[in-house]
Amino acid sequence: MLKKISKFFRRNNLDTTKGPHILRSGQHALSPQKISSGARKVVEQLSRDGYQAYLVGGCVRDLMMELKPKDFDVATDATPEQVKQLFKRSRIIGRRFQIVHVRMGPEIIEVTTFRAHHTDKKIHRDKAQRSAKGMLLRDNIFGSIDEDASRRDFTMNAFYYRPQDNSVYDYANGLPDIEQRLIRIIGNPTDRYREDPVRMLRAVRFAAKLGFKLEENTANAISKTYQLLADIPPARLFDEVLKLLINGHALATFHLLRQYQLFGILFPATEDALAKDPGYYLRFVEQALTNTDKRIRSGKHVTPAFLFAALLWPALKEWEQQYTKQDDSPIYSLQKAAGEVATRQCQRVAIPRRFTLPMREIWELQLRLPRRAGSQAFRLMENKRFRAGYDFLLLREDAGEIESELGQWWTIFQDADEGKQQEMVNAIQQPKSKRRRRKKPSQPKKPVHD
Repeated sequence: MLKKISKFFRRNNLDTTKGPHILRSGQHALSPQKISSGARKVVEQLSRDGYQAYLVGGCVRDLMMELKPKDFDVATDATPEQVKQLFKRSRIIGRRFQIVHVRMGPEIIEVTTFRAHHTDKKIHRDKAQRSAKGMLLRDNIFGSIDEDASRRDFTMNAFYYRPQDNSVYDYANGLPDIEQRLIRIIGNPTDRYREDPVRMLRAVRFAAKLGFKLEENTANAISKTYQLLADIPPARLFDEVLKLLINGHALATFHLLRQYQLFGILFPATEDALAKDPGYYLRFVEQALTNTDKRIRSGKHVTPAFLFAALLWPALKEWEQQYTKQDDSPIYSLQKAAGEVATRQCQRVAIPRRFTLPMREIWELQLRLPRRAGSQAFRLMENKRFRAGYDFLLLREDAGEIESELGQWWTIFQDADEGKQQEMVNAIQQPKSKRRRRKKPSQPKKPVHD
C-alpha cells in the first residue's frame, strides 16, 4: 500500500510547500471501521459542535502501515476548557502541555488543541515558557492545524485523518519517509531537541519499534544535545524509560540508546560498569532485555521492579565490591550497595518506592537462595518475592555469572512433592557453625603495695 501511495505522489508531482498532501478515500489503507468507536464518537461530537477534529499522529501512521494502533489521539481547534465542557467524562491533565482525557466506555481518548509557534506577540508567561537552554517549560499557545502540523515531532507523525470523508492529510511529506523507513524530525533538529530533549528518546523508541533508521541530520544532532536529557525531571524520565523498555523491543532500544550516548544519561552507574566490564555485564543486561521482550510479546506481565533490578545489577556489583574490600559481611555489603545505587539512580530516573523496595528484596534473595538446609528452603518458598528472586537467579546463570546447579535444584524442588522436597533438603550438608571460645573473664590484677 505504501508503494502505491508513493507512486501516486510522484505521478502527480505534488508540492509539499503548498499545503498538505490529501489522500482521498481509496488512495490509502484507512477506513472509519478501523478506528475505535470511542475515537469516532469524540471526532463526531466535536464536529457537530462546529470544531475541527482529526485523528492524529501515531495511530494514523500505524494504520497507514497496516499496523494495529495502541491508542487513538484526536487534535482539534477547541481549547481544553471547551473540550471539557463538551464531554462530561473528561478531565484536563498536564501543566506544561495541557491535554484532555475523554473517557468513552472503557477507552480513554487523548484530545489535544492545535499548538502554535511561540512568537513575541503571542508569548504569555502563564501559557508559554522556556528555560535558559531553550527547553519548553509550558506550551499552551494555541493555533491552526497548519501551525500544529509544523510543531509535530517527526514527519511520520504529522498525519491527520478525517473519518467523516475518509481523507488523510500529510502535512510534512511523511509518506516518502515511511516508505524509506526513515525517522526525520520536523524543523531544525538541534532546536527541536533543545525544546524537548525527550524527543531524542522518542526517536530511538520509534526506530527500535518500527525497524526504521534515523535520518542523517536527525541522528547527528543528538551528539550535540544528548546531555540536555539530564535536565528533564526524574519523574518524567521514569515514565519515558518504561515506554522505552516495556514495548517488546527493549534489546534493540538498549543498543540504540548506547549508540547515541543516551543510556549513560539515564543509567550513569550502569554505563560506568559496562565500560569497566563489557563482557559479563553486557551479557547480563542483554539477556535480561531479551527475556523481557519474550515475555511482552507472549502477552505476559513484566514488573518494573524486576526490570530495574536487572538494569542496575552491574552497578550494584561494582559498589558491593567496594564494601566487601572493607571486610563488611556479604549481606551488609549488599545492603549498603543497594542503598547507594537506588539513591543515586533516583536522582536521574525517579523510580517509585513501590518498585525500589521489591527491587532490593530481589537482590537480597540472591544471597538467601543458596541457604536451603533445614527449614530454610520451605520458608523461602513462602516469600512473596521468591518467584522474582528465582527468575533473577536463572538470569544470572544464563549470563554466565554463576553455575547452573543452584537454579536446577530450585527448579526441581518447586515441582517435587513434599516427600521428595524433604529428601532434597536432607541431602544438603548443614554448614558447620564455628563455635567461638568463650574468653575467660580476666582476673583483676592484684594491687602492688610498696
